[in-house]
Amino acid sequence: MGLQSVLLGIDRLSAFMGKAFAWCIIALTGVVVYEIVMRYAFRAPTSWAYDVSYMLYGALFMMAGAYALSRNGHVRGDFLYRNFRPVNQARLDLVLYVLFFFPAIFAFMISGWSFAHISFLQNERSMFSPTGPVIWPFKFLIPIVGVLLLLQGVVEVVRCIRCIRTGAWPERLSDVEELEQQILAAAAARDPEELAREIARTGHIPGERAGDEHTGR
Repeated sequence: MGLQSVLLGIDRLSAFMGKAFAWCIIALTGVVVYEIVMRYAFRAPTSWAYDVSYMLYGALFMMAGAYALSRNGHVRGDFLYRNFRPVNQARLDLVLYVLFFFPAIFAFMISGWSFAHISFLQNERSMFSPTGPVIWPFKFLIPIVGVLLLLQGVVEVVRCIRCIRTGAWPERLSDVEELEQQILAAAAARDPEELAREIARTGHIPGERAGDEHTGR
């Protein structure tokens, strides 16, 4: 198994976890709708909807972190970064990973494990509702997220090193593409004013892909 296969394998793991927990949004929507109907239509608010909703949202938010990192989707100063050569992009990313990302992730994992372990020993329950549902299983997601982010961070560092050596970003697994990237690519291939008129007329970007899985930066 080559190094690129390992990198893409970890990308797939991050994608699987992110997509699996994305279903939390369906459950969250159902809980919120049920609570609204019961509260305003039947005057019988639930005692558990608030706890369930913030745990579902927290799980969705945390477990999407490694997925977003694998898709190069976290927020950065793109108005500067996009104008750098790939080698300079990789150098900047590498410095930021070493100085900020890995120290923060290690602290997150260590403190998250301690936080979850103490919660388990106390059989911690929510203090926000009368029923007081058990919440320590939810807190064990914190160190799990730390491990996933650590793995994906190592992958990104390897990509930075390879880019510095070769001058080009290696391929990455990509099942989605930012709308901004599609617009910039289309604008580079044709007249921007003509492109704007076509988008306004058709409502989509010419050559837009349907989200099939592919590789690329």
